[in-house]
Amino acid sequence: MKNARILTEGALLLAIYTILLLLSVYVPFISLFATLFLVLPFIIYSEKHGLKPGLTMLAAATVISLLTGAFFVTIPLTLSFGITGILIGWMLKNDKSKMSIYLASSFVFLISMVIQYVVSILLLNMNLIEDVLKQFRSLMTEAVETAERLGQPIPQENIDEIHTVMELTEVLIPTVFLTTAFVIMFVIISVNFPLLKKLGIQSAKFPPFRNWKLPQSIVWYYLITLILMIVLKPEIGTYLHLALYNLFYVLQLLLVVQGFSFIYFFAHLKKWPKGLLILITVLSFPLVNLVRILGIIDLGFDLRQRLQRKS
Repeated sequence: MKNARILTEGALLLAIYTILLLLSVYVPFISLFATLFLVLPFIIYSEKHGLKPGLTMLAAATVISLLTGAFFVTIPLTLSFGITGILIGWMLKNDKSKMSIYLASSFVFLISMVIQYVVSILLLNMNLIEDVLKQFRSLMTEAVETAERLGQPIPQENIDEIHTVMELTEVLIPTVFLTTAFVIMFVIISVNFPLLKKLGIQSAKFPPFRNWKLPQSIVWYYLITLILMIVLKPEIGTYLHLALYNLFYVLQLLLVVQGFSFIYFFAHLKKWPKGLLILITVLSFPLVNLVRILGIIDLGFDLRQRLQRKS
């Protein structure tokens, strides 16, 4: 009887997943919204019944994906969101913290994105990022030629700056993948966990953003990476250049997050109204370098503890 109930529930969740998958692929305006919930059936099933039934459901979903007529799209979606959903459900079942769930699911989703990118290049001979960059270069060349024909040539300094940005974009592709995976998983967790709670599944909670604090060693990693970039001056295109620049920008991003977290901590400490906090957050984006410095000071000098002792 128990096995029959598990199978029935699995079939129902599989049907829901199939509907969401078809909406994601074939219905333009609803596709983005539906995609955010592709993990939900897998989370529910693996949280209730464990890892093995969750993998069985994933196998069945993969077979269904082959029959949709757009398997080159549906199979990557099923594997990416299915594996991620099973991981989240299993971690919820084992009472893991929301931060642990977020980090683990983001890295799993990142790995799936990288695998899909590599497979698309090797098997389909399709490099989406390279195609976009080529298209942008072509548009820039046309713009320069058009400006010259009209007698209003674009200054060489501006052209050089654009080429520098293009080169930097190519170098930072790993960082783009990493950031994209973490942003997507943050959105997915944010929209799915409230639904899980309504369905009677206890979902974990993030600590308040004002209490987020990175390890102090991040500051040292940042400084060491910066020193290595200045001293070694790696040649563009080398693996050392690629590794150092991507690590540097990831660390910069983490320190910016730390800086914003400190702003929220300070606002809570001083009991600032939410409207003022929102305004300060918006105004801080153009001053992101100052926010990063604030994050470095917060971690390096334990600024929060000093302020708490004074208050």
